[in-house]
Amino acid sequence: MAATMLRTSTQSGIAAKSGRKEAVSVRAVAQPQRQAGAASGFAASSGAAARRSVVAQATAVATPAAKPAAKTSQYELFTLTTWLLKEEMKGTIDGELATVISSVSLACKQIASLVNRAGISNLTGVAGNQNVQGEDQKKLDVVSNEVFKNCLASCGRTGVIASEEEDQPVAVEETYSGNYIVVFDPLDGSSNIDAGISVGSIFGIYEPSEECPIDAMDDPQKMMEQCVMNVCQPGSRLKCAGYCLYSSSTVMVLTIGNGVFGFTLDPMVGEFVLTHPNVQIPEVGKIYSFNEGNYGLWDDSVKAYMDSLKDPKKWDGKPYSARYIGSLVGDFHRTLLYGGIYGYPGDAKNKNGKLRLLYECAPMSFIAEQAGGAGSTGTERVLDVNPEKVHQRVPLFIGSKKEVEYLESFTKKH
Repeated sequence: MAATMLRTSTQSGIAAKSGRKEAVSVRAVAQPQRQAGAASGFAASSGAAARRSVVAQATAVATPAAKPAAKTSQYELFTLTTWLLKEEMKGTIDGELATVISSVSLACKQIASLVNRAGISNLTGVAGNQNVQGEDQKKLDVVSNEVFKNCLASCGRTGVIASEEEDQPVAVEETYSGNYIVVFDPLDGSSNIDAGISVGSIFGIYEPSEECPIDAMDDPQKMMEQCVMNVCQPGSRLKCAGYCLYSSSTVMVLTIGNGVFGFTLDPMVGEFVLTHPNVQIPEVGKIYSFNEGNYGLWDDSVKAYMDSLKDPKKWDGKPYSARYIGSLVGDFHRTLLYGGIYGYPGDAKNKNGKLRLLYECAPMSFIAEQAGGAGSTGTERVLDVNPEKVHQRVPLFIGSKKEVEYLESFTKKH
């Protein structure tokens, strides 16, 4: 009897070992069901306990076998630099454009630091000067403009830069490869700085023009003037556009013509990290962002549009909500993520509104369209407007496609 029990115990041990070997094979070939069945069949003669042991082991090993390939390290960061390198590998951009975008990101990092420390670094308040539009310049306006100019000049790939804070476009003498044209508003919404409210930078990059090879002309000065005039290009020719939001976090949003991508600055490592891949603006959104303080100065078509948004009967008892910061970057960023419409129409005092076509309206409209939205002057597509001068202004209505189309149903009637 004892011998029989000993043999049974020995067989059970063999069966259990066999079960473990079968379980190992499950991991190698990822066939949990067949291997579990084979292990159970082999162990049947050894009793129910051994059978349960084999099945349990097979199940435990089979679970990870059904998962996809192992994930990359939790410490891996997909940064803006990585993204630019991959886009360059795909042929979407060249190395020179990637360098220009990198220099813009460096400027944004510097400005983010300045904005965060403005209150303790004596950078709040008015600088005492006015820009070409007759607006009082904040101290940070002046500093941010210098930061952008220095970063773009030092990269060596920028030929001409145009800024909201400069009277005329500036030719970059330091360039030695590439001749990209960069337009920018170094600090949009700077009137909010002293209150600690969101501000941002806006930029657009145009391809170098073949019409102004400086070294091919006997009169470099005349050729340079022609190059400066080439800054006035429609937004449809933009190669890249983006903005950087300085708020509770620093977010850089940009497009190179194949979708919209958002990167958040990680202050611990000093890099922009991809956090918003392939941003798509909702097709509709019941939020409007207008400065209604100017309502009395608007033309009748815009007034009628605004009245319709606030009519509960028209929207099943739920009219649109108003959200207005007074910073184009802040208001547009919310619109991009939540849907809705941002608008700055012309009025009795400013027939064409107050926003500049070249370095505010066109770059933002390019981003909106790449995200599935739209940008309009109320009568035509913003990207189709050909600038006649550097600081030209146009009305702007931008956001969800259906919302912009609804506005145009009012403004195009007049």
